Amino acid sequence: MTVRAFLDSRRVTWAPLLGLVLLVCLAVSAHAAYRAIAAQAARAAPATTPPAGYEAEDHFPGAALIYAADAVSDPAAAFAAPAKGTTGTIALPDLPLPPEAATTPATDGTIHPAAPFDMRRASGLDRGRALDCLTTAIYYEAATEPDAGQRAVAQVILNRVRHPAFPATVCGVVYQGSEHAGCQFSFACDGAMLRGQPSRTYWLRAMRVAAAALGGYVCAPVGLATHYHTFAVTPAWNRSMVMTAAIGAHFFHRWQGWWGTPAAFRQIYAGGEPVPGPHPRTDPLPLPLPGVAAAITLATASVPLPSAAPQPRTPAAVIQPAYAQSGTPVAPVPKEAQPGDSQILDKWKDSGKPLQ
Repeated sequence: MTVRAFLDSRRVTWAPLLGLVLLVCLAVSAHAAYRAIAAQAARAAPATTPPAGYEAEDHFPGAALIYAADAVSDPAAAFAAPAKGTTGTIALPDLPLPPEAATTPATDGTIHPAAPFDMRRASGLDRGRALDCLTTAIYYEAATEPDAGQRAVAQVILNRVRHPAFPATVCGVVYQGSEHAGCQFSFACDGAMLRGQPSRTYWLRAMRVAAAALGGYVCAPVGLATHYHTFAVTPAWNRSMVMTAAIGAHFFHRWQGWWGTPAAFRQIYAGGEPVPGPHPRTDPLPLPLPGVAAAITLATASVPLPSAAPQPRTPAAVIQPAYAQSGTPVAPVPKEAQPGDSQILDKWKDSGKPLQ
């Protein structure tokens, strides 16, 4: 047998074995690649934290309040805590309609997306405050809603910033009316912000949505909505407004007529954000007190506190001479070395300095 024939026979003998080894190696490599992909996906998957504390309560979705009644006969009732699940209402701007309002169609039956929010005139401080206020509103209004629901809530707030019926700042819109019970967003006036620290997971998620909205992201399906309410309530004002969308657990509405058209959203954002947080209260924040404590609180709520009686003053003529000058030093106080004063003699004070 020649050398070539011997090598050919060996190649034929080892060929199946080499093929088997190659197949095993490919299988091991594929399994390792699958495990690496699965591990990477597990690391990339967002950690889901079950709702707890404030998130597990009845506040979500939609904790905002509204003056849900039609006309109120009792003026004091306007400042009472309204129903849950809706944004606060506000009257249409008490301003004359501009000339273009006569030629602008009141509605054409379509949804007009809002323009991207523009923060070019905002300072760094304005940007930080706006992000804080918008994140707070998204968290307390829609923390457990899907991303689309949070984006829609953020869009309503930014729509209000650019409408002349509302403040021209993000914090101004979020905390509007928080000085009394009839605020625009319930968390700003019902003590919700005092019930412990927010959940870090939900807060960071709301912050991402807020940053995107302030950076120009537009939730187009909401259109020019300035109001919303949950499916659990039916406020009286929704019959006089136009519904633009149903996203998550909220129905979104815009005003009828010219004030609900794109031309009406002409208020320019120029910064000047106030300090984030509710305004100082003009009425006491009601605290839920059970049983006897509540009865005592109600019974004493209308009883004025007795004013302190003025303290009598001793006439100067009856003060004894020994006490008339009390409080004044009888002699100059000698200057003594106080703690911390240098105790080094003058002749040693320059020691350590280099000779000239």
